[in-house]
Amino acid sequence: MPDLDPDLDNAKKLNGKSKTHHGEGHRARLRERLLEGGSNALLDHELIEYLLSLAIRRRDMKPLAKELIDTFGSLSAVLTADGESIKKVPGMGETSTAAIKIVQAAALRLISEPVRDQPILTSWQALLDYLRADMAHLVHERVRVLHLNSKNRLIRDELVSEGSIDQAAIYTREVIKRALELGSAAIILVHNHPSGDSAPSRQDIAITKDICDAGRKLGIAVHDHIIIGKDGHTSFRSKGLI
Repeated sequence: MPDLDPDLDNAKKLNGKSKTHHGEGHRARLRERLLEGGSNALLDHELIEYLLSLAIRRRDMKPLAKELIDTFGSLSAVLTADGESIKKVPGMGETSTAAIKIVQAAALRLISEPVRDQPILTSWQALLDYLRADMAHLVHERVRVLHLNSKNRLIRDELVSEGSIDQAAIYTREVIKRALELGSAAIILVHNHPSGDSAPSRQDIAITKDICDAGRKLGIAVHDHIIIGKDGHTSFRSKGLI
């Protein structure tokens, strides 16, 4: 009879169907170290290993955890990779991929709390941390607009476009129209560069100027345009581009 758990089946293919699992003691030691010493008590691959062991309980997850970090390059890159890319790693299935993505979802909720509960301009570093955690390792370009009220509190964080590996469309008319619908007093434009380089392109600069000009005529301020990359971020306002 075939195994009903596709993740377990994948793990068997990776580890060998005849291999018996002798990792219960090791898993218990990881758990003990985590509970007694906190997150710093475990190495990056051990965090992934223990997480995967909760989804696939009858196999040694250390090789798969190391493979994931080798494939994506770091712990943060594993946690922020898109689900389809994660599932392409041999041994990963829907259950184990979901286990990784739920950690990212919980982390984003945690670090976005100051962004949601405080004026954006007084929680700027929290905003940058949130955006980097969500977008720095994406393999395609994503554009979002943060809509703010007159007190600079977040009204809506909206995904407006997703594109190919190197471009996503953003239209001045649609951005301003949506800001008027929401009654936004100000907006912050955000997008990522999958190349990792956060330097703005000529097109980035031109479209930002167009949106600033259109918003100014209607009383909608553009506080900033932030580009997120693996190398960090670029703020148009800090660069004098707004």
